[in-house]
Parts: sequence; structure tokens; C-alpha cells
Amino acid sequence: MEETFEEQRPEDLGLERYLQVIRRRYILFLIPLLLGWLVVWGVSWVLPVRYKSSTVILVEQPTMPKNYVQPNVSEDLQARMASIQQQILSRTRLLLIIDKLHLYGGSPEKTADQKVDLMRKGIEIELVRAAEAAPITAFKIYYSAHDAHTAQQVTSELTDLFINENLKVRQQQSQDTTTFIANQLENARTTLAEQEAKVREFEGAHVGALPAQQATNLQILSGLQSELQNEQGSLNSARQQTVYLQTLIEQYRSLRGVPRAADGSPTDLAAIDSELTGLRSKLTNLTTHYTDQHPAVEALKAQIARTEKMRDDVVTRSTAGNSGKQPSGSGAADASQGAIPLQLQSQLKANQAEIINRERGIADLKARISDYQSRLNEEPTREQQLADLTRGYEQSKANFDELLKKKNDSEMATSMEQMQQGERFTMLDPPSLPAKPDFPNHLNFCGIGVGVGLILGLAVVAASEAIDDRIYDEAKITEMLAAPVIGEIPEVVQPGDERKSKNQLVWKWAMTGIVLVAILAGSAFSFLHG
Repeated sequence: MEETFEEQRPEDLGLERYLQVIRRRYILFLIPLLLGWLVVWGVSWVLPVRYKSSTVILVEQPTMPKNYVQPNVSEDLQARMASIQQQILSRTRLLLIIDKLHLYGGSPEKTADQKVDLMRKGIEIELVRAAEAAPITAFKIYYSAHDAHTAQQVTSELTDLFINENLKVRQQQSQDTTTFIANQLENARTTLAEQEAKVREFEGAHVGALPAQQATNLQILSGLQSELQNEQGSLNSARQQTVYLQTLIEQYRSLRGVPRAADGSPTDLAAIDSELTGLRSKLTNLTTHYTDQHPAVEALKAQIARTEKMRDDVVTRSTAGNSGKQPSGSGAADASQGAIPLQLQSQLKANQAEIINRERGIADLKARISDYQSRLNEEPTREQQLADLTRGYEQSKANFDELLKKKNDSEMATSMEQMQQGERFTMLDPPSLPAKPDFPNHLNFCGIGVGVGLILGLAVVAASEAIDDRIYDEAKITEMLAAPVIGEIPEVVQPGDERKSKNQLVWKWAMTGIVLVAILAGSAFSFLHG
């Protein structure tokens, strides 16, 4: 017997012990199991039922491609969904649904806030994504109520609120964006007008001295300088002519004081030669500035011719010795000598008037040249000032053009939203009418009851074993004995004991079958009736 115990493995002893405990305490295990299951399962039939209605709302993308119309509404659907959800689940919105559908009418003692809290607990929103980081493609709305039709009606109201609120929010955001850009555009228009006024004022105050007119000013300045040179040349010629005429008049006056013959011609041949030499010198000088057809040149040539004739007459008279004979044309000679100085004096006055006019013209040209030179000298400063003004104007113009484009795009996007061509919510599945209650789930409660019964049965068996001081294990008896076991007396079985043992075995299996059948039947009933 000692060798038999030593040969057994510890695990075999543990399994054998548990089987012995089950055989001894099966009633204490089956009854708590059945009672625990019955209590939990029975409670599930007592709890108030709740029906859950659901619907699926599809998030449709804009029908208009973004290449043609760029939306002016935030693309963060999750943030917009959170905002819409806060608005729909607000106290005011939920109270409207509660009053419309007469929810919680059987609970007049509940306040409005309590009703709103109860309704919020029954609402559930689930976002649907194709992948974890993918955008939202749809979302589901659930509502639980004690009545299936009420759950369906509330889900329908919530669905309409989500669809309409999304459309309202998108249109409002789009309109607000357009209004904001329009206000910014007006401010930019005012700034641009101010910049344009400054540029016009600057250009009006510096006409002719602008950088764009530099080439024109240089061309005009070059022309004025050429004209000044011509005027100065003409002035010099007029002055020379004046000097010549004055000299000529003086010569005529000096000839009138020279001793003359009875015909008025000078009798001194040396004086005539001297005068003739001076006249020829004047002619040479005058022809360098004027042509032969010039009146002064023609007058000087005529004077030279008369002087030469006068010299020839003097030479002739000196040779002939005929000093008393008076030429028949002496009176005409005197008239000629008196007429020529009058003509020269008229030319001298005209020449002096020309000198005065040309000096005035030269002074005017110099003033204009000085003005244009001043413009050219100030041109770098004006260019810098105009560049500063133009830079501000160009920035304002670019800002205005950009805002104008954005305003047009935003107005087009707003029109698209108002025509419901933008992103919108579409009800994919209408709110369902639940045929079975969502809570309590009797089949789940059945499983929970089995678990509770098992725990309760094991606890009762463990407690019974703990308080029972009897020994059922041969190994423990062997350990308690001081001497080894050398033999054992077999059990004496009577005919009645064998029948009793069979009855107990049948009772065990019957009890086990009753418990299992009850649990299986309850599970099947729960499955069939929800």
C-alpha cells in the first residue's frame, strides 16, 4: 500500500482530489449555479426594455470639382461635426423635440433639465471611416427609447437636424467668409484710392521733372542749347553789323569834313585812298558773315563804287588841271551823299532793335535751360520719392487685385453652397423601426447568469470544504499515522448499499441534467424572443 501511494504523481493526486470534491459537493455546486443563473436571467425580464433606432448619413463630396470652384468653408469635417453636435444636443433644441413628441410625458415630476439629460444619454453618434486615419465618409445616429416608434421618430428628428444644420452652418460660414473678404476689399479699395491720389498729386506738383520725362527733358535741353548757340551767333553778327554801320557813318561824317572841290568831292587823294581801303576791309569782313545779296553787303559795295569813282575824278582833275569847271551833276552828288547816311542810320536803328530782341531771347533761353537743368538735377530725388509712392501703390494694387479675385471666388463658392452643390449630408438608410429591444439582451444576461452561478457554486463548495473537518484523503491519513500502513481492510458492500449507490448516481445525473436543460432552455428562449 505504501508503494502504491509513492508511485502516484502529485498531479494525479490533485485531480483525484478535485473529482472527489465534486462527487461529494455536487448538490452544493448545482443549486447555487441554478439559482445564480435564474436570478440574473430573471432580472433581465424584469428590467424596462429599450429599443434602439439607427440611421446612416452619408457625407457626399461637392459635385463641382475643386479646380473650378474652391470651397470657402472649413474642410475639417470632424471639427464641424463636433460644433453641429453641440448645437443639436443643446438644451433648447432637445426641449423642442421633447415637446413636439411629448417625450417623458408619464414623468411629470421630472424637470426640463432632467428630461434633457435623459435624452442625451439615449443619443449616440458614431463616425465611419474607411481607415483609421482616413477622412469621415459617413456617420450613424442611434437613439434608445422605451417605445420602438418613439425611438424611430426621435432618430428621424435628429437626422433632419443634422442635415439641415450642416447645410445652414456651411451656408452661414460661406456667407461670413464672403462678407469678410468684401469688407477687406473695401478697405483695400480705400487704401488704393489714397495711394493713387498721392501719386497723382506728386506727378501734378512735378510736371516735367518726372523720371519718365528725363529723355524728353534731355532732348529739349539739347535743342535749347543749340538754339542758344544760334541766337548768340546771330547776336554777335548783329553787334558786328552795328559796329560796321557806326564806323561807316563816322567815315561819311569824316569825309564831309575833308577839303572838297567845288563839286563836293574830297580834294585830298590820300584821304580818299584811306577811306577806300577801310571800306574794302569792311567788305571783306562782312562777306565772311553774309552773302552777296545781303543789303549791307550791297550798300557797302555801292559805297565802294562811288568812292572809287570819286578817286578817279580827283585823279582826272589833277591830271587835266581843270580846277574851275563844275560838273553838271554836283547837286545830285550832294543829294546822294546826304541820302546814304540816312539809310545807314535806319539800318543802325533796326540793327540795335534786333540786338535788344536777341538779348531778350538769349536771356529767356538761358532761363529755360537753367530750368531744365534744374529738373534734370532734381530727377534722382524725384525718382526716389516717386519710387516710394509707386511701391506703396503697387503693393496696394496687388493686395486689391488678390482680394478682388478671392471675393469673386468666394461669391461663387457661396452660390454653390446655396444651390446645395457643396459638401452635404444625405440620409443613406432611413431611421429603422426596431423589432426587438436593444436592452436588456436576454441572451447576454443568460451568459452572465451562468458565470455568476459558476462563481457562486464554486464559492459555496470552497466554503463547505473549508468548514468540514472530516478527512477524505488516504494520503492525509497516511501522513497522520506514525507507523507505516502494512495492510488495509476492504469495504464490505451490502446488497442495499449497492442499490443506494446506484440511486445516488442517478440522482446526481438527473440534477445535473435538470440544471443543464434549464440553462439551455432559457438560452434558447432568450435567443428566440430577444
